[in-house]
Amino acid sequence: MIRGEHIVKSFDGRRVLDNISVAFDKGKTNLIIGRSGSGKTLLMKCLVGLVKPDSGEIWYDKTLFSKLDFKGLKTIRQEMGMIFQGGALLDSSTVEENIRLPLDLFTNRSEAEKQERVDFCLERVALRDANKLYPSELSGGMVKRVAIARAIVMNPKYLFCDEPNSGLDPITAGLIDELISEITHEYDITTIMNTHDMNSVMTIGEKIVFLHDGQKHWEGTRHDILNTTDPELKEFVSNIKKI
Repeated sequence: MIRGEHIVKSFDGRRVLDNISVAFDKGKTNLIIGRSGSGKTLLMKCLVGLVKPDSGEIWYDKTLFSKLDFKGLKTIRQEMGMIFQGGALLDSSTVEENIRLPLDLFTNRSEAEKQERVDFCLERVALRDANKLYPSELSGGMVKRVAIARAIVMNPKYLFCDEPNSGLDPITAGLIDELISEITHEYDITTIMNTHDMNSVMTIGEKIVFLHDGQKHWEGTRHDILNTTDPELKEFVSNIKKI
């Protein structure tokens, strides 16, 4: 579980995150939704330690993450996987080299062990035999699957996904959602995803947190969201469906 307690972050005197307390459950797909500027990307940056909150606490299970020193942060970060909006693959490296990078940086495994793990992760995301391809040779959906393979190569306890379906057609986006959901449950990961995609919300959103004007305005399940009486959430859902 990842838990934020009374998170506050301001820029130029304006509170962008306003006293947010929220818990993200282990083994579930936890989705953060909200309009542009609502604070969801900033909240994720605080959760992974890229931005330090002005006040409040962030807990990873029983560890007070927001108070760790550099060594402590490094230990927790080795248990994180990240899927970036554009995939963030290294263009000059092959698929295999991109996936192996965390193993090269953070482990002392043998070359044979690294190769076995890379091949396993490629198999898991249905990209067997794509090892020697370069990012320029991949479709958008394949890029996202390589990014997922890299994110899980270290057997993470925590998985962060920033708009993983951005730029994908609906069918491919659905396949990426399904893959993230499968991996979350298969490996009992705490998964947190920022998204604007209502298809993602309604198909894999086990816990949904809606941010509005920097505050946690609503939380519930995908079943709750259709019956909400909250006017801000109803307007948000209605506008997203029109896009």
